[in-house]
Amino acid sequence: MKQFAEITYDKIDENADYDELINKVVSECFEVENMSDMSLYLSIRLTNNEVIKEINNEYRNIDKATDVLSFPMFEKNELDEMISQKYEYEEPFGDLIISIPRVEEQAIEYGHSFERELSYMVVHGFYHCMGYDHLIDSDKVVMREKEDFVLNKLNITRD
Repeated sequence: MKQFAEITYDKIDENADYDELINKVVSECFEVENMSDMSLYLSIRLTNNEVIKEINNEYRNIDKATDVLSFPMFEKNELDEMISQKYEYEEPFGDLIISIPRVEEQAIEYGHSFERELSYMVVHGFYHCMGYDHLIDSDKVVMREKEDFVLNKLNITRD
C-alpha cells in the first residue's frame, strides 16, 4: 500500500500504532480528494507541548502550546491545478505538527478516544493544507463537512 504520510517523531517515543492510524487516515483523505494516484504526500511531525509551543510562537506569535499546526506548501488554486493535472513529482504538499500530549488531553476533555482525536487532528490539518479554513462561518461549514465525511467513512466516531 502506498504511503501518503511521512511521519517523524520529535522528543516523543515512536509508536507503530500512531503510524498505522495516521497512514490509514491520510490514505482515506487522499482517496476522498481524488489524489491517491499522485506522488504528493503529507509530512507529519509528532511532538510534545514544549516543541509545538516554540513553533507556534515562532510562526504565529502565539506563546502557547496548541494541538496541530498546518503549513501548506501551495496556495489552494495551485493545488487544485496540480490535482486536475495529476501532478506526478514526489514532494510534500504540506507539513503538520501535532502535539501528542495535547491530543491526549483533548480526548479526555471531549470524552472520546485518543484514536478519534488524533484522527481528527490529522484530517483537520490535511484540509488546512488543502487550502480550507474555518475563520469564516461558511468556510467552516465546508471544512467540517469534509472532515466528518472522511472520519465517518473510516467509522471513527466521537463515542
